[in-house]
Amino acid sequence: MRGLTLYARSRRVPAALGAAVAGMAIAWLLAAAFGDKGEVSSTVLVLTVLLLVAVVTATLGGPDDTLDRTAARPWAWLRMSHLATALGCVLLLLLATLLTGTRFGPFGSVIRDTAGLLGLTALGAATVGADRSWFVPLGWTLGAAVFSGTGTAGEALTWQAQAPGSRPAAVVAAVLAVAGAAVYVSRGPRPRTSSENV
Repeated sequence: MRGLTLYARSRRVPAALGAAVAGMAIAWLLAAAFGDKGEVSSTVLVLTVLLLVAVVTATLGGPDDTLDRTAARPWAWLRMSHLATALGCVLLLLLATLLTGTRFGPFGSVIRDTAGLLGLTALGAATVGADRSWFVPLGWTLGAAVFSGTGTAGEALTWQAQAPGSRPAAVVAAVLAVAGAAVYVSRGPRPRTSSENV
C-alpha cells in the first residue's frame, strides 16, 4: 500500500483529484444557474469532459523520466490501473449529477466522450509527452463543439458532440480509447528533453 501511495503522490493524484472535483462542481453550478433543468447540452457536456480529462493529464507522467523506464516496477500494470482509475473517477463525477436536476448525460455520451478523450490524451502522453498531451484533445474538441458534423465522415470527425446512438462517433472513440491505452501502457510517457527539464 505504501508503494501505491508514493506512486499517487509522485504523480500529483491528490491535487488532480481535488481540481477535478472543484472543476466539476463549478461546471455543475454554472449549468444549474444558467441552463434549463434536465440534461445539459452536448456542447456543455463535452467541454466539461474535456476539462476533467485535461486535469488527469498532469498525472500521466512522473517527476523522473528514468524511473518510468526502470524494470524494478510493474509499469504496464500500474499504467493500466492508472488509466482505469482515471476513467472511473471522471465517470463517477459526471454520473453523480444524474441524481440532481441538472444532469450531465446521456449516459452513453458520457462514457463515449470520457473514454475517447482519455485515450487520446494517453496517446498524446506517449508520443509528445504528458505536459503537452492535452493539446490535441483541446483542439479537436473545440472544433467539434463549434462545427456540427453530418454524414458518416462528419460524425466521425466531430464524434465528441454527436448523439449517443452515432455509430461513427462510437467507433472513433473506441479506437482512440484502445489505441491510447495500448501505446501508453506499453511505452509510458515520452521522456522530456533537456530543454523541457529546465
